[in-house]
This record gives sequence, C-alpha cells and structure tokens, in this order.
Amino acid sequence: MSSHREAPEISKDPVADSTDLYAFVSAGNTVTLIANYIPLQLPAGGPNFYEFGDDVLYEIHVDNNGDGRADISYGFRFRTTVVNPGIFLYNTGPISSLTDPNWNRVQTYDLTVTSGGHTRTLGSNLPCPPCNIGPLSTPNYASLASAAVKNLAGGITVFAGQRADAFYVDLGAIFDLGDLRPFENLHAPLSSLKAVNGVNATDNLNVHSIAIQVPISALTVTGHPTIGVWTTASRQKARIYDADLGTYINAGPFVQVSRLGNPLVNEVLIPMGQKDLWNSLPPAGDQWFASSVTNPALAGLLNTLYPGSFTNVAGLATAGTKRTDLQAILLTGIPAGVINKTFTNYTGSVLADMLRLNTTIPPTAKPNMLGLLGGDPAGFPNGRRPGDDVVTIELRALAGLTYKYVDPTYSVDQAASAISDFNGAPALGSPPTGTFPYLGMPYCGYNYAPAS
Repeated sequence: MSSHREAPEISKDPVADSTDLYAFVSAGNTVTLIANYIPLQLPAGGPNFYEFGDDVLYEIHVDNNGDGRADISYGFRFRTTVVNPGIFLYNTGPISSLTDPNWNRVQTYDLTVTSGGHTRTLGSNLPCPPCNIGPLSTPNYASLASAAVKNLAGGITVFAGQRADAFYVDLGAIFDLGDLRPFENLHAPLSSLKAVNGVNATDNLNVHSIAIQVPISALTVTGHPTIGVWTTASRQKARIYDADLGTYINAGPFVQVSRLGNPLVNEVLIPMGQKDLWNSLPPAGDQWFASSVTNPALAGLLNTLYPGSFTNVAGLATAGTKRTDLQAILLTGIPAGVINKTFTNYTGSVLADMLRLNTTIPPTAKPNMLGLLGGDPAGFPNGRRPGDDVVTIELRALAGLTYKYVDPTYSVDQAASAISDFNGAPALGSPPTGTFPYLGMPYCGYNYAPAS
C-alpha cells in the first residue's frame, strides 16, 4: 500500500506501478536511493516470471534546491533478450551465472543521468539477475544477485532486479473500514472483538527494485544539504497493437503515468477522482492538492470509526483547522526548531510531495522503526529506511500526535500515541540486509507456501 495499486489506472499497469521509495544516508558518505516496482509478486509466478518493462522509462529524481523540480534524474531503460524463442521455459537447466545459456529470458539495462539539461550514460548492458525460481533452477541465488551489483565510475553502485518486499502493511485491515487489528475492540461495528496483532499482507511477496548508491557530494549543492527525492515511471504517448507481429508498437514522447515520494500520500490523502491526475504531474504542482494533505478526510473519520477515541483530532477536522504539521512532514520538510533546536529537513516554501533527506544526519547504529517519532532523526520522515514503520508513523500523525509541535496548547488524544498497524506482529516486513542493495533476498518460488 505504500504505493501498491494506489490509483485506478496504474492498478491496471503493474509493470509501471511504483510501490515504495527509500532514501537514506549510507556508509562512506553516500546516499542510497531505492525505488520498487511491480507490486504483490507471488514468488511462484511462472512460467512468465516477473520482469521490468522494456517499454517503460523508470526514473529516480533528486531536487537539491527546493523548487520541487528535478535537478538530477537517474534513468533506467530495460532490454529483454529471448535466447531460444522456440522454447516455452524461462530456463532449460540450472542458472549458474548471469551469462548461463540455460537462462532463456535475460534482462539488461542502460543507466543514464540527466542534470543541467544534459544526459550522459553511466552504464550500458548492465545485468539483472533472474527471478528466484527454486533450488533446481537457481541453486545459488545469492551469487547471482551479488554478481548483478555493479560499481560504476564516480563512486556509484547500482542494482536492478527482484527482491523481497520489505514494506509492512495490514492491507486487509486498513481497507476494511480502517479496522486496525490492534484496535478492533474500539471500532464501532466491532466492539465485541478483542485486539490482536497486525497481519503483514506483503509477507512472502516480492517486488522489483532499482537501487543506486551515490556520493552525497554528487547530489547536493552548497547551502542545501537537504534533498528531495521521488520516483516516476513513464510510457510513450502512442501505443498500437500490431496484429501481424503480435506485439505493441510504441511511439512519441514519454509521459508520466506513476510517481511516488512520501509513502501513502496518493492512497490515503488524494481523492479518488484526482488520483490518476496526481500520478501524471511533477511535485512542483502539488499546491493544487495541498488541501487534501492539510485537511485530510481520514482524520475526520477516525472518531466515527472509533467513537470517543479521537475527539480532539475530530475537532480539528470539524473546525477546518489547517494541519500545518502534515504540511511540514509531507510538503515542505520540517523547519528548525519545530521538533528540537537542531533537527530540520526543510527545503523551502514550495509545496511538493518528496522524500526529504538531510544528508548531514549520519546513519543510526540502532535504528528505531518509528523514525523521528521514536527519537531517531535518521529515519522517516527524514528520508525513509526499509525498516521504518511508515504506516504507524503516518497514522499517528494523522491522528494528531504531531499537531502538538505546531500548537503546544493542543491536547493529543490518548489513542493517537498508541494507534498502530504493527503492534507486536511477528516481523516487520522482510529483514533488510546490512549491505547494498539492502532489501532482502527475494522469496523462492519453489518454497513459497501461501497462508492456509
């Protein structure tokens, strides 16, 4: 749900659907940027296993001067090669290397960077690993994945391929009228039920990740240590089906069909009738959607769904009080002095949905999954790490927990500090690894066992 099937049109185009975006300071004075695509992949997804779209332009954008427009864009274009078109199988034997002839459907990609109106190539024909099929087809998957990590000039490291989905979300509960399992006993129609732990709807599912690690000095400009990050997917404007060839022909300029900055913005805040429009626009135009952030409909519904538990935040909604706390978290960054005397990831007055990362804040030795709310300034909403529990963080913010920072006289509802999507569930997503590309190894198709 961070951006899984978040709008009507993109839900029909999973290859171009961005699911999650991460940005965090990593070892060696670098920043790691990860954009995930193709949501909710069943590991046993053969015979046509998941892959990036050859007809999609995937990009990760960086704004380093606070205007909500891309100053640096990393572009990924993929190319699929069928080794033996006469065979229906993805592979004809064990895949022991990225050049093994047993692998019948191989993907490579070109990486470019655009800055200052100029585009240059950083890498060509870079390899993707295959999907993690099983012990006979991919017997040593770790080595295949490791071989796909490439070090490029300028201190850049890159990877593109299948990984485990690290995002924790109880989709079944949230979209069943906000029936958060840890709070079931407080929900109006469900008052007879007892609170239970959350259920991770993305557990044992995979995504396709684009990950790039770049020196901080290559992303920032003097006087602006905080960057804004978002990812997009674009398709060419014209698409025609050629019945003779049995394939699509694409032509024309690329147009944006998907974007993602902060988690959950399009899903939870943008109205249904504007979701597809929001996906097509750059962050610099987000002033047109600002009222959906500063007067969120969900905040007004909380006290209806949980009678008596969120009366104070409901009062803000009823009075039409502008939620300047949410505006700071999601659209401008947090100015110095709001949280404490030193923390800030403020980029300026332009309202733009971007992950904002203050690159002067070093990684935390023992991260707190509640990020800044848990006293950890290296976590969300200062960028986002794979282990950050962004659903709980944003639910607590919507419930008014963060409004006290902009209005000290506001009395926070007691339930706001306890509201949770997680609350003791067995695992917070797939444990991210400690090395690039950080997300866990993709779940194996042969060993996949759906919940009974």
